[in-house]
Amino acid sequence: MTYPTLITPAQLQSLVTAGSPLMVFDASNELMDQAAGDAQFASVHIAGAVRANAERHLSAHDAEHAINGGRHPLPTREQVASWLSQIGFRNDMQAVVYDRQSSVFAGRLWWMLKWLGHDAVAVLDGGLPAWQAAGGAVSSGDAAVHPASTFALQPPLRELRTQAQVAALLDQPGSQTLIDARGRPRFLGEVEPLDPVAGHIPGALNRPSSDNFDPQGRFKDTDTLRADFERLLAGRPPATVVHQCGSGISAVSNMIAMELAGYAPMPLYAGSWSEWCNTPGAPVARGEA
Repeated sequence: MTYPTLITPAQLQSLVTAGSPLMVFDASNELMDQAAGDAQFASVHIAGAVRANAERHLSAHDAEHAINGGRHPLPTREQVASWLSQIGFRNDMQAVVYDRQSSVFAGRLWWMLKWLGHDAVAVLDGGLPAWQAAGGAVSSGDAAVHPASTFALQPPLRELRTQAQVAALLDQPGSQTLIDARGRPRFLGEVEPLDPVAGHIPGALNRPSSDNFDPQGRFKDTDTLRADFERLLAGRPPATVVHQCGSGISAVSNMIAMELAGYAPMPLYAGSWSEWCNTPGAPVARGEA
């Protein structure tokens, strides 16, 4: 059995006990403190986990190798496959990704593996706190080391949208429904701690990624999520949805939540607001506009 969306601590423990082909990734990160995730990992992580750092492993390091712009540009599929091969991840493995931040950063690697064509990737619901509460084994110090492998790319299982594609549909009513996962004050343009311009893409709807989780950092039940998104869409066709946020990370929480609620997979505009607001001539909306 494979897990393509979420996995519980009990289900993960069953895979570990059975010796199933498995790799666990710790994607813990703090946007305002890039060193925090590594320190958190060194302090405590799931036993056997490898590190997936948002800056070093899950983002491009120069424009030449970046798929898009923005603060966390995607590396090429080939670059990600090379990293996975170096750390020993194989096509026959179940990937489990987790963090300490309500799965916001774990979602980045979940989406990237889908984009590489790997379907057997699941977010650990509730993250490290849920694993510890269930009595799961933990370690500290360096990441586990696995023999190198050869990870083979497959056709993408999730769609990527570019800034140009998003911009081309802005003036075509009904053709695109952008869902912005940033917090409400940033969406409205009242504050902007990370990017040079405040506001949002004209016509976008706002669904803060934090709205997908219960107080324990687990995804809300599917009925609640379905009702939330039906209310948000207000009759707009789900097939027109494109997910975005500040830099293509927290948007994945909305994507996962919609899939849990029974919606088909939807595209990601990975460049998101940080690319959009740095694009000459790109329109900006503020307030409820």
